[in-house]
Amino acid sequence: MFLWFAILAPVIVAEVFQSPMADYRLVALGAVLPLGESLLGRPRYLHTLIVAMGLMAVVMLATPHRKLLRRRLLGIPIGLLLHLVLDFTWVESSLLWWPAFGFDFGAGVNVAYTRPIEIGLLLDLVAVGVGFWAYRRYDLDVPANRRLLLRSGRLNRSAMPGAAR
Repeated sequence: MFLWFAILAPVIVAEVFQSPMADYRLVALGAVLPLGESLLGRPRYLHTLIVAMGLMAVVMLATPHRKLLRRRLLGIPIGLLLHLVLDFTWVESSLLWWPAFGFDFGAGVNVAYTRPIEIGLLLDLVAVGVGFWAYRRYDLDVPANRRLLLRSGRLNRSAMPGAAR
């Protein structure tokens, strides 16, 4: 389900915030970062609201006079938050709200870890479809726009929804 997070999170952020200055590469990084916990066998800290919000607070407090850096770095905690939504972590209160209900991560297994592989593949196919849609929507078929996204993580301002063309 790597594509589900790596594609959907940046597209959602682009559609909601409509910011050409956000670093969409960092949003994707934040969204896929919790997948590393699969090496531990189950979701833990990166699947909790306190870690995502704590990281957001660190970014805000560490960049008081550096608005451009702040805007870019906020992509990581925003990506983490979107992972929680896209992974359905919100249905498991003991994990999402950890440590509010105790320091145990819950007896149950995260729904993403028990999801049939066919569902994961279907979600990745949906993500590929969304990716094709976003490719056209943000004029990434234009080489200069594609280079801008790959090198800086930004989208061309004229390619953003609502921009005067």
